[in-house]
Amino acid sequence: MTDSSLPKTLDAWLARLEASHPTGIDLGLDRVSAVARRMGLMDAPIAERVITVAGTNGKGSTVAMLEAFSMAHGLSVACYTSPHLLRYNERLRLDGIEAEDALLMAGFKAVEQARVASPSISLTYFEVGTLGALWAIAQRRPQMAILEVGLGGRLDAVNIIDADVAVVTTVAQDHAAFLGTDINVIGREKAGIMRTQRPVVLGSDSLPPSVAEHARDIGALVHALGSDFNHDADGAGWKWQGKSASGQHMVLDALPDPKFPRDNAAAALQAFALGGVALEADNCRRALADVRLNGRMQWRGQWCLDVGHNPHAASWVAGQLGASDAHVGRTLCLLGMLGDKDAEGVIDALSPAIDAWLPVSLEGERARRAADLAEYLAERGLEVMHCADDPGSGADWLETRLEPTDRVLVTGSFLTVSAILDRWQQASSDDENVSRERDEIRNA
Repeated sequence: MTDSSLPKTLDAWLARLEASHPTGIDLGLDRVSAVARRMGLMDAPIAERVITVAGTNGKGSTVAMLEAFSMAHGLSVACYTSPHLLRYNERLRLDGIEAEDALLMAGFKAVEQARVASPSISLTYFEVGTLGALWAIAQRRPQMAILEVGLGGRLDAVNIIDADVAVVTTVAQDHAAFLGTDINVIGREKAGIMRTQRPVVLGSDSLPPSVAEHARDIGALVHALGSDFNHDADGAGWKWQGKSASGQHMVLDALPDPKFPRDNAAAALQAFALGGVALEADNCRRALADVRLNGRMQWRGQWCLDVGHNPHAASWVAGQLGASDAHVGRTLCLLGMLGDKDAEGVIDALSPAIDAWLPVSLEGERARRAADLAEYLAERGLEVMHCADDPGSGADWLETRLEPTDRVLVTGSFLTVSAILDRWQQASSDDENVSRERDEIRNA
């Protein structure tokens, strides 16, 4: 393999990776582990501390809060997450900054050189991306690396790295084609990120029994919500109670609302403490006040974007909308979902908070048509305002019909949310170009 045969841009690399493996998802660690060994990724820790986060919902917000805690405490930190909303670069952040194209491409090159060595090994898009990100992290060896599992846990490419602290946020049904529908089986898959004699944070009090059973079977050190750590209301804020890495009881009070589920915030604090960091109360408060995550209850004017795509996530979103007692207008939902998701369950979970619906079609092999969503809605006697061919045209239709007191929830898929975010970004770019042209004319 020569450099001249390799792609010259990030977009070209990504196009090559998408076409390089016969299936998009191919669970198992044999292939990815073999390439990782060739790359030297198994020879030494990629960071001083590694926290791996698995779960059906809450992974992204937990990772975001762990990153915020790390930066507030002055630690160098790397985060690997998936999927992305607008740019692939979002998947790897170094000290809070998205990775540059050159670094991602260097990672892909390192993977490719190891992959094609005899015998050649085929890898999926996600596997190459994961190995490339781990290589980039290892080059810097930060004080903290936070890794988000893509799907499941036990057989996910992220799991080739031994976590110093594992976190399981929630377990619910999702990705049934790969993980099945038995909640205990799903729980056991997510529990696969645990390691013997290393701490694991169980971030929900309703996890299936298989999660704690697996922890006990392998001798992981369990820290469970409701028994080993907890959170309570504290005036206008909230209070966290947990344990340090040495087992010392800890309390942090007057914590601000991070606008994410409190269970996730409490689990992130517990995992961070178990990473051997001495928690500073003011640093934790500042991190929680400042943390943001695109696509999670993200507001812009009358519009709210949330990537929730299963009933568990939708139920939390509905609760957040229902908690807005001051709202007096309609709540409308622009809903776009993939064909392998539980649309009926999501609609049932959201319906108490929604007055009218606008289903939209998505593109791709797994796409679901707006007409199918409309049929589910009609069967439940729910109002369908309009059907649109795509999220953008749906948003265009809605914008001309919104009342000042209306609000719009955009949800159901990363694809739905990313389409609206891209639309906003393009509009902002166009506005900047117009402003720049006016300035040039004025100054001519």
